[in-house]
Amino acid sequence: MTSLPVDDDLIEHVRGLRDEMTRFLAEYRFGMREIETKMSILREDFEHAHAYNPVENVSCRLKSPDSIAEKVARKGIEPDLESIRAQITDIAGVRVTCSFVRDVYRLFELLVSQDDVTVREVKDYIANPKPNGYKSLHAIVEVPVFLSTGTVHVPVEVQFRTIAMDFWASLEHKIYYKYDKQVPTRLTDSLREAAITAAELDARMESLHREIHGEHAAPVAPLRTLPSGRASHA
Repeated sequence: MTSLPVDDDLIEHVRGLRDEMTRFLAEYRFGMREIETKMSILREDFEHAHAYNPVENVSCRLKSPDSIAEKVARKGIEPDLESIRAQITDIAGVRVTCSFVRDVYRLFELLVSQDDVTVREVKDYIANPKPNGYKSLHAIVEVPVFLSTGTVHVPVEVQFRTIAMDFWASLEHKIYYKYDKQVPTRLTDSLREAAITAAELDARMESLHREIHGEHAAPVAPLRTLPSGRASHA
């Protein structure tokens, strides 16, 4: 079998694209680490200063090139890195799981009050759940990443939720994946009922927590998004 001649220019072009995407994703990975580090510091500070840990778990995820390509095609975004940078804000994601709803809002406020964190968007699905029952506090924040070539400002999606919300969302994701998003009505109805049960559990556990620890553990008001993109308590 005769081999086709190797096009050195094509190989270099492909390698250049690969290297460019690697550098592009590295910026988001570093931004994700910045948020992860900030949450780790807050967790340790709470443990030392208040003998209390509001953070149950922190997990991170970075979209794969294939996942980014699918979103580009689905949303009709121009397939270049600058367009992707401008229009896709959830390439890097951090999920913060808390024990109580109060801790969700408390940690959000502590994160966005830091001088180097800029809030780009907030969606409070705890105060305003999605129709299927989904609850979580979503924030797109921007953090500076200091590289050898200069500073880049990287958007990171941060999701804050309670253990009950996280358990519900995990089950909902598995069900929708299994049925390829064509979930039978009886299951979607059951999911909505389960979301109500999870919310009742959150409220009951927080009530017990306040009874044990006193009024300083009183609930925090939901957030409202201001025109500037900042968020404050309603």
